[in-house]
Amino acid sequence: MIALPAPRPVRELGPMDRATFDTEVRAAGQPVVLRDLAADWPAVRANRDGDAAMVAYLQRFLHDRPVNAIVGDPSIQGRFFYNEDLTGLNFVRGTSPLAPFLDRLLREREQPTGYAMAIQSILAPELLPGFVEENGIDLVPREALPRLWLGTALRVAAHYDLMENIGIVVTGRRRFTLFPPDQVGNLYMGPLDVTPAGTPISLVDLAAPDLERFPRFAEAAAHAQVAELAPGDAIYIPFHWWHAVDSLEPINLFANYWWAPAPAATLNPQDALLHAMFSLRLLPEDQRAAWRTMFDHLVFQTGGDPAAHLPASARGMFEMPSADQVQQIRETLRVALERGTVR
Repeated sequence: MIALPAPRPVRELGPMDRATFDTEVRAAGQPVVLRDLAADWPAVRANRDGDAAMVAYLQRFLHDRPVNAIVGDPSIQGRFFYNEDLTGLNFVRGTSPLAPFLDRLLREREQPTGYAMAIQSILAPELLPGFVEENGIDLVPREALPRLWLGTALRVAAHYDLMENIGIVVTGRRRFTLFPPDQVGNLYMGPLDVTPAGTPISLVDLAAPDLERFPRFAEAAAHAQVAELAPGDAIYIPFHWWHAVDSLEPINLFANYWWAPAPAATLNPQDALLHAMFSLRLLPEDQRAAWRTMFDHLVFQTGGDPAAHLPASARGMFEMPSADQVQQIRETLRVALERGTVR
């Protein structure tokens, strides 16, 4: 049996201002733990008196609207994942008012092998109106509202986000295992058309990696970083870094901020990726090579600005598109896709 190396610890820093975060942390392109960033949040302080006190704090923000939730049978042992043949998922989706969900969390913590339950990625103003006014940070753009993740002890497979990410542990403890984007080929991506939460996940169980089935994971493990966060601690996860998340306590609450530094008028790169897969993947090798050269030249600009030789008046689509131009491109693509071809 191959002994995998232990992940190296994620670099740790203390609280900081936004200018320092932008110029030193984000510019480095590496994950960072920000200890005690939210230590003064009222929600974090409530947690210090135990689970019941934390739930009582959240009950101040209750409303009657049902919220989306997911539930897994005790047999999945908290690991939200696929079924055996990867054609579906091992949990079900539903809705619940928040009050009984919180009550169920308190009851389930007494069960050593209870149900896996989670409310995931709901904007804080929708889930807990008033929460944002009492609990916030100033490291992200003002329009980046936090999303809340509330549930039992869970294991979430390695996946990536399509935005920059700062996450804060409010209640419980969380362990993050991270891999840089260039390890995608060693993480054994699952199906693209069936995913637990939108972006693809790794099929490797980090708690018991099957190296006979996934031998290249040994290389990914050599690049892994790990961090364990307590209430009030935060982690910065750069764009497209893979991360597996283990919630380690019977009750866990997490807040994360996603934001995109790219201009808001651009199209979704994930959509472009899927379109490219179906447009280019099955072409003959010589044609794929020609398109690879074109993408390198025009999209990734490996040889510099491809429009440097053009006067400003003739640059057209080479310039940053306006919102109207982006909408026009969307409409052109929509019509082309409905026609079955792009000309």
